[in-house]
Amino acid sequence: MPTTKRAEPDACSLLDTDHKKVKKMFTAYEELANSKAASAADKKRELANQICAELTVHTQIEEEIFYPAVREAIKETDLLDEAEVEHASAKDLIAQIQEATEIDDMFDAKVKVLGEYIDHHVKEERNEMFPKARAARGLDLVAMREQLMARKEELMSELMGEPA
Repeated sequence: MPTTKRAEPDACSLLDTDHKKVKKMFTAYEELANSKAASAADKKRELANQICAELTVHTQIEEEIFYPAVREAIKETDLLDEAEVEHASAKDLIAQIQEATEIDDMFDAKVKVLGEYIDHHVKEERNEMFPKARAARGLDLVAMREQLMARKEELMSELMGEPA
């Protein structure tokens, strides 16, 4: 019986794990936004802060490590240019969410739109960028995964106010 070789986790699978984690957070936020419970506002603020922290770190490791390496390895860089513009839009919304003083309908709308931006961005990475990165010669995505993980841990501890 032939055995199928399982692909070793690489940079793309690490980034996609982040995507799935944040998607769950957006889904949980939407449930809170639809709730009429008095405690929902505090929970929404806390969850929005978590989403913003995750996305801030995720975009930073992509921009510092993943995108530059992929840009060097593939010919078609339009995807990377678009991804960086999408990151800029997401960062703008993240800043608005973090600076908001009221947890109101506009706050909910900003979180919802951020989730929609991220969904679009994830689809492009998953369907277009990741396959091209995996097919590129000379791009060691398994080694890059380790580099991304280390940088992610460092940034998360900085964000949480812990020594790296």
